[in-house]
Amino acid sequence: MSSPSGTQAVDRAARLLAEVVHAPESVTFTELAAATGLAKSTTSRLLLALERNGLVRRDGQGRFRPGEIFVRFAWRGGAEAGLIEVAQPYLDRLGEATGETVNLGVERDGMVEQIAQVDSAYLIGATNWVGQTVPLHCAALGKVLLAFGAAALPEGRLERLTPRTLTTREALAADLAAVRERGYAVTDGELEPGLVAVAAPVLRDGGAVVAALSVSGPATRLGPGHLADVASACIDQASALSAALGHRAGTEPPAPPGRR
Repeated sequence: MSSPSGTQAVDRAARLLAEVVHAPESVTFTELAAATGLAKSTTSRLLLALERNGLVRRDGQGRFRPGEIFVRFAWRGGAEAGLIEVAQPYLDRLGEATGETVNLGVERDGMVEQIAQVDSAYLIGATNWVGQTVPLHCAALGKVLLAFGAAALPEGRLERLTPRTLTTREALAADLAAVRERGYAVTDGELEPGLVAVAAPVLRDGGAVVAALSVSGPATRLGPGHLADVASACIDQASALSAALGHRAGTEPPAPPGRR
């Protein structure tokens, strides 16, 4: 006896989904149709339905990967696995919008570590920061993590990297209050002379900040007249990435007092 049409559609969609989930890397539409034996029209219709519901997503080449729902499930346990992969399209869009270096950063052993990057479109400012760690207090990424309770300052004095580095906890506390107020951080020559950066928080379901997204470049390009637009673009993509991780606006908890 043949399956009812509704059950048959579910079975077929499940077969497609299983192929995407178990594939070692992204798969093409043609590969999925061939692997499941489904007609191309049926494959197209079912993939669109799976994509609408967040079960599959397409990468920059139009290939299929597991969708945001799988990412949200993985993040229930606080896992960092898959964050870079999910974040990459948002980093790419921010890089295209600004032309500057874009980084994703997390707290690591009392420092901020850049775990993903989109290179600047310009020769000046095209430094590879991936894998590098820098002090929290003088990086825009680090200030975001501090301001929203995702990191705590190590004990001891605040290292002075440039004449503009904030080296007193009082001055840093005032700056972090401003970060929370406006929703993004700014550093201007505090990590490296002439380097300007803005960063915005990335949140997961429940409102916890798990990473920060930044745009950086030389002061000659990221001057006061341009900085607000760059910050707005950074916030937009950080918010979109947060939504992909399961965050819903309005669920942000206050930053723990001990981590400000």
